[in-house]
Amino acid sequence: MYSTKVEPKYNPNPNPRIGLIALASDFMIEKDFINVIKDKDIDFFVNRIECYNPLTRENLIKMSEKVTEVTKDILPDEKIDCVVYGCTSGTIAAGYNSIENKIKIAKPEAKVTTPSTAAIKALKKLNIKKLSIFTPYSKKLNDEVVAYFKKENFQIVSNSYFDIDSDIDIGKVDQNYLYEVLSKIDLKGADALFVSCTALPVLSIIDKLEKKINKFVLSSNQALIWDTLESIGKNNSVKGFGRLFSSN
Repeated sequence: MYSTKVEPKYNPNPNPRIGLIALASDFMIEKDFINVIKDKDIDFFVNRIECYNPLTRENLIKMSEKVTEVTKDILPDEKIDCVVYGCTSGTIAAGYNSIENKIKIAKPEAKVTTPSTAAIKALKKLNIKKLSIFTPYSKKLNDEVVAYFKKENFQIVSNSYFDIDSDIDIGKVDQNYLYEVLSKIDLKGADALFVSCTALPVLSIIDKLEKKINKFVLSSNQALIWDTLESIGKNNSVKGFGRLFSSN
């Protein structure tokens, strides 16, 4: 038998890499990302972070303490173009700078995006000033989200919430019922509706919801995916997930 050594040839133009940190109990975020990017030349990797219930500011901050450890395990010792922290209320509780710093300890070269900061970018891109906010959270956490957007100088004209304190239960919300609830919100005076939480099944109903209410509709996952694709230069030809993607 003859054995021959063959020199390998490596791909000189690898796909951009997205690393997603998803909550351990989030049913939706991976599915939403895949639905949008499945036909794009992107490599997508996910690791999950332990989530503590009930959802409180204290528990969300506690969860964020493991961000560096979880980030390190996404292609260890390899570069990631963009690391995505998939928790809206968690970023608001811990603060974006804290999340970014923890991620960059593990992946210093990576761009970092989160649902709350992505939503702010998207709203400013669309020149939206007056906002209606819907969250699935408890009253206290809901109010913290509303306060965050007020601090970013948006006028909140209305707010509704489910008062759910478990991330697992948020993921169980019926999508058809959610559509009915969102389509009946009083949006008088609002430029747009923002639906918070990466675990809610919102993304696939945004198109028909925008047609129904004749307003911009943004969600945590939609804004997050939009900002992620912006950061890696792949935000083109995305259809079926709301008017935000056609604003480029």
